[in-house]
Amino acid sequence: MSPNPRQLEMLEQVQARGSVSVEELAALFGVTLQTVRRDVRLLSDAGLLARFHGGVRVPSSTTENLAYRQRQLLNEAAKQRIARAVAKAVPEGCSLIINIGTTTEAIARELLHHKGLRVITNNLNVAAILSDNTDCEVIVTGGVVRSRDRGIVGEATVDFIRQFKADIGLIGISGIEADGSLRDFDYREVKVAQTIIEHSREVWLAADYSKFNRPAMVELARLDQVDLLYTDAPPPSPFPALMSEAGVTCFVAD
Repeated sequence: MSPNPRQLEMLEQVQARGSVSVEELAALFGVTLQTVRRDVRLLSDAGLLARFHGGVRVPSSTTENLAYRQRQLLNEAAKQRIARAVAKAVPEGCSLIINIGTTTEAIARELLHHKGLRVITNNLNVAAILSDNTDCEVIVTGGVVRSRDRGIVGEATVDFIRQFKADIGLIGISGIEADGSLRDFDYREVKVAQTIIEHSREVWLAADYSKFNRPAMVELARLDQVDLLYTDAPPPSPFPALMSEAGVTCFVAD
């Protein structure tokens, strides 16, 4: 499905709150319960939300991520704000390693007018976007291409990235848990992201508000391995304290 503006905002509200009752959504949007139930049914059938008696929540599987097309739609405006903030901070003439994710793809679109970039990526979507920038050299890793999102993973990918030391490692993730761990769903993708962290002089994490307290199965890293975190809203407790302790600078995109 292609959610309408109200349905997209409904998704953002549920992401921000974790779960919301049907009555709360009706009052929030000034529509009837019947309208909310219809929206919820459509969003649930598309796999974007999970229904329970009297309310709705975000799907919370720790073993399987949402489908790529669904992730593209979720928090799209927030990802665009994050992307603009990150692109503004990326200096011209630097080297980056960019991993798999819909947020990193949004960042790639905002880098189209940067000059003198050298970008290494295991994301064919990022490579395709940045190939339109004639002043950007794009290097694509070897490895196995996942058909669902055009991400490249595997031992060949890890070995390829180990040849480099980039100025900035730009990563997206699926979840940040309250113990300070950064998490994702695919252990092969995690191995690549861990290598990106090891071979970057600075690590920048781009994660919208919905990623806080979102569970996922595989630990990718810890907050103290990140230098900068870009998000779209002030992180909830206990994350400000965790980031302060870990020495992470947090930027909230306007």
